[in-house]
Amino acid sequence: MPHLSNTTSEFPIFLLTGFPGLEAFHIWISIPFFLLSTVALLGNSMILLVVILEPNLHEPMYCFLFMLSAADLGLTLSTMPTTLSVLWFSAREIILNACIIQLFFLHSSGFMESSVLMAMAFDRFVAICRPLRYATILTDSRILKIGVAIVLRTLISLSPSLFLIKRLSFCKVNVLSHSYCFHPDALKVACSDSRMNSYGGLAVLILVTGVGTPCVALSYILIIHSVLNIISSEGRRKAFDTCGSHIGAVAVFYIPWVVLSVVHRFFHKASPICPPTIVQHLFPWPLSAEPHHI
Repeated sequence: MPHLSNTTSEFPIFLLTGFPGLEAFHIWISIPFFLLSTVALLGNSMILLVVILEPNLHEPMYCFLFMLSAADLGLTLSTMPTTLSVLWFSAREIILNACIIQLFFLHSSGFMESSVLMAMAFDRFVAICRPLRYATILTDSRILKIGVAIVLRTLISLSPSLFLIKRLSFCKVNVLSHSYCFHPDALKVACSDSRMNSYGGLAVLILVTGVGTPCVALSYILIIHSVLNIISSEGRRKAFDTCGSHIGAVAVFYIPWVVLSVVHRFFHKASPICPPTIVQHLFPWPLSAEPHHI
């Protein structure tokens, strides 16, 4: 391993981390990770292809499913290469610019998933609580506007963090806690004052989870209230099936990211044994669960 230095460097190097203490088992650990990543890649690619080619699926809820699969595909592609490089070849080094690019795609995919899950909750709310107005509320033009708003929200949220991290000074060699570049993890090893970055990252976290989570929760509270008023037991069952898959997707997405971000920011350490992307690879199905018609 390169000699560690406490002096700042114009061209810092970051060392990614696999599973500390389990280096002898990295090859074996990589097998389920590779298989699950492959399933996620193929599954999400299949969803994208089917939604594009099948005209009957050009409906609002399938458009949101398309967006969710695209974001999940981006999340997998942004973490899979470096993780497998660490596990297979012990290739841990990554330069600053490559690290920033990776954390941009990682966090942008995560923010997009958060926004899409919020849009899907709104879609289910309209479908169940306002079924007669569904076609007039969720028109093609509004779906397009929602998609553009999701992209703009992501870019506006992430851009300040990218500019701020470029101004930081880093030591020549910096050891990260994960097998990919994660924003709070990079701030932890900065040699210069990173409080502004940390506050900005916390503001973005509050913006993403503080706005998205209450909106999603409120939508499902109203949905459950409407479902309980459905007379048909079959209708209630279908509605709860749809809500259950979406609530599972929300939980799998939000809980790992929030916990890891809080641990990094306030406790300055986190275990790489179960990072959020690993959790999402273990449960790719609820994140891209096929919605049911009500």
